[in-house]
Amino acid sequence: MSDTTLDSRIHSVRHFKRFITRQLGVLREGLLHSPYSLTESRILFELAHRDDLTASDLTRELGLDAGYLSRILARLEQQGLIEKVRSETDGRQRYLHLTAEGNAASDLLEQLSNDEVGEMLVELTEEDQERLLKAMHTIESVLDKGLKFSEPYYLRPHEPGDMGWITHRHGVLYAKEYGWDERFEALVAQICADFVNNFNPGKERCWIAEMNGEIVGSVFVVQASDTVAKLRLLLVEPSARGLGLGKRLVDECIRFSKRAGYEKLVLWTNSVLDTARHIYQTAGFEKVAAEPHNDFGEGLIGETWELKL
Repeated sequence: MSDTTLDSRIHSVRHFKRFITRQLGVLREGLLHSPYSLTESRILFELAHRDDLTASDLTRELGLDAGYLSRILARLEQQGLIEKVRSETDGRQRYLHLTAEGNAASDLLEQLSNDEVGEMLVELTEEDQERLLKAMHTIESVLDKGLKFSEPYYLRPHEPGDMGWITHRHGVLYAKEYGWDERFEALVAQICADFVNNFNPGKERCWIAEMNGEIVGSVFVVQASDTVAKLRLLLVEPSARGLGLGKRLVDECIRFSKRAGYEKLVLWTNSVLDTARHIYQTAGFEKVAAEPHNDFGEGLIGETWELKL
């Protein structure tokens, strides 16, 4: 796919997003002319239609930052719409239930939503209604298979202070988990400094992953040549492991590298990093070279992996 074609498709999707949010009125301060935001309304809907949900369940289901969700839940609780009920089988677990007032609010939102959609549909012919429903089904089925926005974390570009965090956490974690010495931290610091000093936005990128208001991961794509990019400094905090974050970060690197016009994405890792190596292999990278070294400790084997884009 050419850059021109991709740019045109991006423009079309963004245009559709603006159109549909305007049509559905989700940008209004109160959804459906109610006192509740879109997020608050969705939370009330989930609690009305499912039993014994926890805050963690909502975080996963709605793809919300846990800190942001916590503030919304506190506001709904203060308004008397929800209550927290301790589990009878696990005292550490608290379920979220709607109060009588919460159920009334949810019922009102349900009726308002049905009325609004009904008004929109009756303005259309039977043929147009069928076309609309078919198109909606197509969009839902394509995006449900191809995109995921329900992770309990979110990704953002780098900001001031992030390079210090990346250097610090690499130094701490690799010393603790693999016994690597301060020379590795020095290498990470140099990579971060080079990235900032020579940053080329069209050809390079850093992703920072946040969860519960804390940074939990990072990765870089840096330019090696006009046709080759390097994936560098993939890191996932222990608290965020097992969530698919490492795979998501690598997928973002691959996607960006293709869009930036690179023909190959390469990386350097070490044989002891089993989890990272599995992610690379699953993504289609192939190991093309291996060489012993003692740069950060005794008996290490550095490996070069490549992915043709």
